[in-house]
This record gives sequence, structure tokens and C-alpha cells, in this order.
Amino acid sequence: QVQLVESGGGFLQPGGSLKLSCAASGIISSFYAMAWYRQAPGRQRELVAAISSLGSTNYADSVKGRFSISRDNAKNTVYLQMDSLKPEDTAVYYCNVARRGSVYWGQGTQVTVSS
Repeated sequence: QVQLVESGGGFLQPGGSLKLSCAASGIISSFYAMAWYRQAPGRQRELVAAISSLGSTNYADSVKGRFSISRDNAKNTVYLQMDSLKPEDTAVYYCNVARRGSVYWGQGTQVTVSS
């Protein structure tokens, strides 16, 4: 069974930093592209960042220059480093992977940025 477990969310003030983790099991995640999405109440879930099996990355314009996605293949884990956080970054952040036509999501981790 493929499972993704996000962690690292929290409550912090604008300008702060967080590093989210997505631990995968039941899959060798390094073989696949993985992504971080986020969803705020009343909004569509949106792609934040993605990383390919070879390590190439893409970012939403809203987070470019502030967020960085990376992976540690030995730990079967994908990370999202978030710097210079803004209130508009407040959302539940989800990890995602697709394998053999199936899409898998983690349970999400809450990030709240507020003064």
C-alpha cells in the first residue's frame, strides 16, 4: 500500500520559515515525480512545487524564490523548505505522487501564517 505522511506544519508569524516533510512507504519514491499542493478554505487545491525523478523542479509563481522542493532518496522522503512565509501561504499542504495511473495523497499538514 502506498502511503504518504506529511509533517512539519505549524503556526508562525510572517517572514518565518518551515520545512515540511513527506515520508513515503509502499513505493520507491525516487522513481517518480512528486509534488506539493496546498488548499486554503474556499479555494481550489493548487500545485505549489514539483520534483521529477531526476531532480528537476518547478514552482508556482506565487512561491518562486521563497520555497524549495528537494528529495532524500535514502530516506524515501520529499521536503518543502518554505522561507519568507506570508499570510497568503496559510493552507493545508499535501504531498502527491502518481504511479501506474493511480494518484496518492497524504493526509496533509496545516501551515498557518499570522501575526
